[in-house]
Amino acid sequence: MTTLPRCLIAALTALVLTFVAGVCGAQVSDEQREYFEEWQKTATRAEQVIDARRASSAALENLRAEIVGYREVFAKTRAANSARIKTLKSQIDALGPPPGEGEEEPADLAALRSSLNEQLNALRVPRVVAEEAHNRADGLIGEIDKIIREREARKLLSRGPSPLNPEHWPKALRDVQNALGALVKETVDLSGSRASRGKLRDNLLPIGGLLLVGLVLLLRARTWAERFGDYLLRFGGSGSGVWGFVVSLTKIFLPLAGVNAITQAVTMTGMLGLRGTLIAESVPQWAATLLFFRWLADRLVPKGETDELVPVVSSRKRETRSYVALLAWMLVLYDAVGLFGQIESISEASRAVVSFPGILITALILSRMQGIQLREPGESADTAPTRSSAVAGVVRLARKAAIVLSVAAPALAAFGYVYAAESIIYPVVLTLALIAVCVVLQHFLTDLYGWLWHRGESARDSLFAVLAGFALALLSIPVLALVWGARVADLTEVWAMFMAGFQVGDTRVSPEVFVIFAVVFAAGYMVTRLLQGGLRNSLLPKTSIDPGGQNALVAGTGYVGIFLAALVAIAAAGLDLSSLALVAGALSVGIGFGLQTIVSNFVSGIILLIERPISKGDWVEVNGLMGYVRDISVRSTRIETFDRTDVIVPNSDLISGTVTNYTRGNTIGRVIAPVGVAYSADPRKVEKILLEIANAHPMVLANPAPSVAFQGFGASSLNFEIRAILRDVNWVLHVRSDMNYEIARRFAEEGIEIPFPQSDIWLRNPETLTGAAGQAQAAAPASAPAIRPDPSDMDSTDDS
Repeated sequence: MTTLPRCLIAALTALVLTFVAGVCGAQVSDEQREYFEEWQKTATRAEQVIDARRASSAALENLRAEIVGYREVFAKTRAANSARIKTLKSQIDALGPPPGEGEEEPADLAALRSSLNEQLNALRVPRVVAEEAHNRADGLIGEIDKIIREREARKLLSRGPSPLNPEHWPKALRDVQNALGALVKETVDLSGSRASRGKLRDNLLPIGGLLLVGLVLLLRARTWAERFGDYLLRFGGSGSGVWGFVVSLTKIFLPLAGVNAITQAVTMTGMLGLRGTLIAESVPQWAATLLFFRWLADRLVPKGETDELVPVVSSRKRETRSYVALLAWMLVLYDAVGLFGQIESISEASRAVVSFPGILITALILSRMQGIQLREPGESADTAPTRSSAVAGVVRLARKAAIVLSVAAPALAAFGYVYAAESIIYPVVLTLALIAVCVVLQHFLTDLYGWLWHRGESARDSLFAVLAGFALALLSIPVLALVWGARVADLTEVWAMFMAGFQVGDTRVSPEVFVIFAVVFAAGYMVTRLLQGGLRNSLLPKTSIDPGGQNALVAGTGYVGIFLAALVAIAAAGLDLSSLALVAGALSVGIGFGLQTIVSNFVSGIILLIERPISKGDWVEVNGLMGYVRDISVRSTRIETFDRTDVIVPNSDLISGTVTNYTRGNTIGRVIAPVGVAYSADPRKVEKILLEIANAHPMVLANPAPSVAFQGFGASSLNFEIRAILRDVNWVLHVRSDMNYEIARRFAEEGIEIPFPQSDIWLRNPETLTGAAGQAQAAAPASAPAIRPDPSDMDSTDDS
């Protein structure tokens, strides 16, 4: 797109906005108009820069940052006055539709409608302007990002001279020699100048102090860190590993502070030129890289066997630590090569030759680290590995990916794709370092949790360790994106999109809205639970309401409280769900068919809580199952049987089926104890004894009095029943057992026989069976058993 169409678009946009303001009868404030005019100038300049495509990437980044600032202001403006606009719309809707042609409206209503419309339009104009400007800024930012990404992609995929070509080596060597010679010459010239000597004399005392402080920190850092650790042990936590982690960080920061002090002292001498100053500014960063990788080596592969996070065989520990230190030096070399390219104007061939040794050595180190054996942490340090732990599994996966990329990077560099090789090999090193940092931090957080909550080493296998690792993995995603070439602007753009949310009807759902909803709902939920606890523990126990009614009130309060908390949270978040009414209605039909069983159980649960045909603690029988009701929820009811097993019964079964409630309203119930006596017994005497037994039991009520029923004449006995009303039917089994014990004792004392079934056997031919038995006994050995009569020759009859 050329410059002329963009100018036409800008002019048309301003014309449309002016027309909107005129039609609405509202004016944008002078401050807003001035700000918008500045934005128009910036947007026009940005469009010209984009069309020209001649600006550097740094200039485009600065222009992008300026546009992002405007966009943030427009985003806030377009969301302003939402509540007031909604109120005005409701007021206008309350007046009814405007009159049609030929119809007249009362003067008061017409004046009120006109005033409300003017106020509404006055509030709408800034939002319309902000919406248009926001969309324009968003488009410009997207175009700038596209240009920068295209440049980075072309640079990444561009093929330059091969570093293996011997023709480029002399030129690269001369470039390096010239750079070093220029640095030395610049430093010597400045050190010999009168201004530098005067500056050195003026700053001699602070320079000497900084040098002394730096040297002391470098020489005494480790000793001071260990003493600091001994001091921290006074606060407890011995053996937890927490203070060891803090001491290890101290061993980084103290030497780094010493390097900074020395670098500052050297800079203050005034003997460094432009090249020396740039190098001096990079020295603390290089020192931080070296110290950081040394710290990683100490935490991952310590010299001893305690608290090792990467279980390496003891014979390869020193080698592993050396490889980690060499990787740090390779990163420093990579940064130094980049700085060399900024200071000196060198050719692409020279840069490729200088960069290739670092790429190759880094790839060789990674490939050598692949061959280092790991072992199970529980095994001896001298034992070869048999199986991997969780950390070792992560390390193996990372190493396999690293070895593949470490082979590809030198090959790309050899063919001239040096930028692509650098974009692969060094991010691999930084990715491994990032994974190592996450492992170390998870280990530290877990140890801290185990120390504070007195969990010890068991905390490393707890849920907290998993959650800590998951949180660290999420936090490392942006850092990982930066390592692999993402720009900070890309991350901020993703964050801006995330914070902007998405539009649902007339409502924008954003993380801010979600947080407000979650906080208000959580507060309402906590208030509901506190109210339930107060009712359950303080108020309801002091009333005469039965336990079932108390449980129903507490449960109902919970449902109402959660519903009100949701309504208040929606109102507080400003969510307008009216536009979703049609969609929600359509979904409710489908959900109703698919979840009709669940809905039926839910409604049945509400009915159970309101009508209370059963209550918590009732003894019920449902579908052949008998037990006590332990809990009633909105979907199901939990019944504990007499075998101490829980049975989950859907609430719809309790409403639609037959339920026997033995303790509904009260615990009074009847016990029936049957007993049979011999035909020779006196029935009246038996009745008298049974009545005495029933009246003597403490659980039997005197009114109504117990009774004894003569049930009839059985095959072997005269059948009686004790029928008595108990004050608590839950004791029916114990009462029946006590009565049976007492019946057995009294009948034995009175000589009353309790009959049992007897059988008389009649032999049809006894003489035949007697003769056969005698012959069999004569023929069989003395130890052989006697032959039993054939059952087919017997007739069996029951006789009482």
